[in-house]
Amino acid sequence: MKQHEFARQLRRRMTDSETLLWYFLRDHRMNGQKFRRQQPIGEYIVDFVHFGARLIVEADGSQHLRSESDQQRDAWLKAQGFRVLRFWNDDILLRTQAVREAIWVAICAAPSPPTPLPQGERGWG
Repeated sequence: MKQHEFARQLRRRMTDSETLLWYFLRDHRMNGQKFRRQQPIGEYIVDFVHFGARLIVEADGSQHLRSESDQQRDAWLKAQGFRVLRFWNDDILLRTQAVREAIWVAICAAPSPPTPLPQGERGWG
């Protein structure tokens, strides 16, 4: 099965915690920020991603407890310039506001893209 087809299946079968989180992230509901869900990046499919902030949000169940594959995946994603936030499913379901605030803080902490030089000017170097 191709990765995009698998991502499509994951979008159709989201967990309760993913569904709740997606309710708050979709349609620019988090202060106009754009997230995608079940998005392929490299050989991985991430739960949610904000490309502008280079931020990935993962909803984790007990199968992720100290998973070496998650550590390798996070290292690869970080090498690509992404920050990875992981939340336990129970935290998403029971402490939703705190999770939303943590995501917002991470978005606000994202480095700003460099300001382009005025037309026709060149930088030092």
